Amino acid sequence: MRVLVATAVPVERDAVAGAFTAPAREVVLPGVTLRRLSTAAVDLLAAGVGPALAAASTATALTAAALEGDPYGLVVSAGIAGGFQPDAPVGSLVVADEITVADLGADTADGFVPVTELGFGTVSHRPPPSLVREVVAATGGRVGTVLTVSTVTGTAARAAALRARHPRALAEAMEGFGVAEAAAAHGVPVLELRAVSNPVGPRDRAAWRIGDALAALTEGFGKLTPVLESWNPHES
Repeated sequence: MRVLVATAVPVERDAVAGAFTAPAREVVLPGVTLRRLSTAAVDLLAAGVGPALAAASTATALTAAALEGDPYGLVVSAGIAGGFQPDAPVGSLVVADEITVADLGADTADGFVPVTELGFGTVSHRPPPSLVREVVAATGGRVGTVLTVSTVTGTAARAAALRARHPRALAEAMEGFGVAEAAAAHGVPVLELRAVSNPVGPRDRAAWRIGDALAALTEGFGKLTPVLESWNPHES
């Protein structure tokens, strides 16, 4: 099974690559460049920041693979994230059993209304439960909802509002829903794995632990690789 791992930025992609010993070669596609591992059926993509660019870049890679006659069997959205405290402390690993866009909708006098209540689209994608269980067992990650936002939370009030609307939310990031939308359009299952670098809430750069989160991401992928190699999507 070929796996596409989409991160936001190159430093996250390189953290994932650190879990593999295989050398990689570059594959240039329109607007994006993949790193293809030579001895593993894994391609690494720095898809860009935000759901729109992540969706476009992931869709490009998925389309190219389909046209080559060798489509991907799984897409993984991976990277660092803010964690909702105290359930997802800094340095922990979060595995999404639901990938939800938190700010796609409309503001009203009665509060936020998700786009689905306006009669459009979707706001959530669910990774295969069997895969989530196996990944959690292998990595020791915490399982829950990972929110996708276009604007990173910077206040305690917004953090509380998000958690009130999404009580199972453990983390927020900026790409997972975009990656999941592209995967769904191609009929490919998706997984999201996040390492927590900072608390969700007031921006305090002194409290960020990006290096620790990247190390946790590398360690997590090292434990995840055997699961990806053995997982059979047809058993889900």
